[in-house]
Amino acid sequence: MKKMIKLITIAASLALFSLPVFANELTSGAAETFQDACTPEAKTAIYGEFYKEIKGDQAKAYEAAKKYVACPADSSDEAEVKRVQYLKDFIAKYERARRKDQVIDLVYSSKSDFPKAFEVGRQVLQDDPENLRTLIALSYAGYSSAVAKNTSFNSEALGYAKKSVQMIESGKTVDVWAPFSGKDETLGYLYYTVGVLNAQNPNEALPAFIKAAQFEGKIKKLPSTYAYIAGTYEAGPYATLSAEYKKKYEGQTESPESKLALANINQIIDRMVDAYARAVALAGSDAQYQAGKKDWMEGLTTWYKYRHNQSDAGLNEMIASVLSTPLPPFPTPITTLPASTPGTPASGSGSTSGTGSAAAPKATTGTPATGTTTTPTVNKSTAPATKPNTTTKPNTASNPGRPNIKRNHRH
Repeated sequence: MKKMIKLITIAASLALFSLPVFANELTSGAAETFQDACTPEAKTAIYGEFYKEIKGDQAKAYEAAKKYVACPADSSDEAEVKRVQYLKDFIAKYERARRKDQVIDLVYSSKSDFPKAFEVGRQVLQDDPENLRTLIALSYAGYSSAVAKNTSFNSEALGYAKKSVQMIESGKTVDVWAPFSGKDETLGYLYYTVGVLNAQNPNEALPAFIKAAQFEGKIKKLPSTYAYIAGTYEAGPYATLSAEYKKKYEGQTESPESKLALANINQIIDRMVDAYARAVALAGSDAQYQAGKKDWMEGLTTWYKYRHNQSDAGLNEMIASVLSTPLPPFPTPITTLPASTPGTPASGSGSTSGTGSAAAPKATTGTPATGTTTTPTVNKSTAPATKPNTTTKPNTASNPGRPNIKRNHRH
């Protein structure tokens, strides 16, 4: 806002210099009181108030400008026409600058009003479609509304979040990243928002959640980030591969093709196990995460045991060490089984039948989610004995908190 005020002040000074005759009347006219607010004398006084406040209290200058332009103008007076046009330009610039700060306050302050933020934000973006700070704020407002079960802004906010990511990654920046700690944390929130608002499209949400976890900041340290990753792995690629496997190979004699299909399923399960273990590890003993942790641990145990011959040996050790390893990327599809160990998935040491050794797989662990499909079976291999009660959306206690608002907004 300070930057905008400075620009407006400079513009005002230039315009005022072009009106010397009118400005000379200010001192005498400003002190008088008139019943008719639009007499020549009254207008001189109003303009005098505007001139006095343009470099000081611009809110007062704005009010004075509005009073002046509300009066009838003499279209035959060239100087008057210029004055009115200048004041109208000032009013428009002031309102544009004020709306930008208003959006920030409506989104991040303790008196947040997300519907109003979208209303004002649309006006800002109509004037300045690439105002990055407004796009980021409305992305966060859309995410926060969705968490509060108001999904009416989902589509709009998703578009803003994607555009914000595209602009930042192409080199666009802002003078102040507040209330986020910097560019990386902002990108983490934006990718997380893309994932949350795409929850009904897990194949699109999954890469966004994985990307969100790459940036240093609060999102990387949230249990919910990894619960979402596990849930979207299951609701997306696992559900697809499992359905294909069931259709083609269930009840049939094991073949190289069925082994390959199962190897690809197992490496997805290993990613689910990895993500779920991270959620459990990050939840720790923090009271706000305990409800979610219980569900995540149940899912983790079920899938871990499926990959380890129904044994949980090594599970606690894996949870303790999982955060010291990088989050594995989305797995590359396996197209050829290793000649030395046919049927064994490339990720982890569990067998393709789901009855692997007791040792923890090299790929770490994750969580099942809503829409869990039946784990495929080959030659009577054992599916998870107990299907966990899971949800694609983590417990609300694990959602990221509101960033701390900082003042001195700049755009």
